[in-house]
Amino acid sequence: MKRVKILATGSYLPERIVTNKDWEEKLDTSDEWITTRTGIKERHFSSDDQATSDLCIEAAKRAFKTTSIKPEDIDLCIVGTITPDHAFPSTACLIQNALGMRNIPSFDISAACTGFLYALVIAKNMIENNSAKYALIFGAETLSKITDITDRSSAVLFGDGAGCVVLGPSDDDTGIISSNLYSDGSLEHLLKQPAGGSRNPATLESVRNMQHTVQMQGNETYKNDVSKMGQAAVNVLKKVGLTGEDVNVFIPHQANLRIMQSTAKRAGVALEKVYITINKYGNMSAATIPVALDDAVKDGTIKKNSIVLFDAFGGGLTWGAMVVRW
Repeated sequence: MKRVKILATGSYLPERIVTNKDWEEKLDTSDEWITTRTGIKERHFSSDDQATSDLCIEAAKRAFKTTSIKPEDIDLCIVGTITPDHAFPSTACLIQNALGMRNIPSFDISAACTGFLYALVIAKNMIENNSAKYALIFGAETLSKITDITDRSSAVLFGDGAGCVVLGPSDDDTGIISSNLYSDGSLEHLLKQPAGGSRNPATLESVRNMQHTVQMQGNETYKNDVSKMGQAAVNVLKKVGLTGEDVNVFIPHQANLRIMQSTAKRAGVALEKVYITINKYGNMSAATIPVALDDAVKDGTIKKNSIVLFDAFGGGLTWGAMVVRW
């Protein structure tokens, strides 16, 4: 079976930067408290008139500048996001139209912070079975739109951004080597947006009670995050006869610096191989891995034949990992 590889990367961060000092002025918190517990120093927030599709479109334009592949060559568009422009139409359909792509399959998937990996696996499978040749895959969020800015424990965590990749067939042994995806709906209560869907439609009361914002049980989420991300990394490496020592660059979901470090230790990956962006971008849910990937490609951290490990965990609960030979 032909291998599928990442042919181009792109990312876009909104211009507005919100620092820990900005949060000090609004909440009972401090730069020291935020930095010590999360590793975050600043994050980007979208403007009032910027939606998730706007960020994606800019990220895609940057990706296309780095490859000979054009929008009209794309056969599939998938967006991993929990902050779509609308419940419907999909954000992917809006992007398909804005970029002038053909009438290709375009859809969103909701797997929270694991959304980008879910989308990659779907696209990889479609390319392998000849349903598509080139795919445009996004992880993108405007979490500032669904954040309770009065909640000291969660408001400081989140940021906005979009990252994307162009996928296509590989002509050598580089590309996606292995992946695994998981979910456990019995733990849905740990991380969720309670209102706005068919279970709890929007009402004046639900808006007053901030039920349209991210709700998280921090301690329990943390415990599950570390154990499940660590095991996913071990499992995906073991499937192809690799260990943490073989990994050149580890790009985990950027939710918390301590979680990332603990996950690396469990996977046997040296801490100096962990690629960190949480300090400047915060937690961008599905966008964290593709944005970090684009940074790592641009600054030369990822080189030809590098073994790159992705690992993510999010609401659902969902989690998974992927190994790529660059």
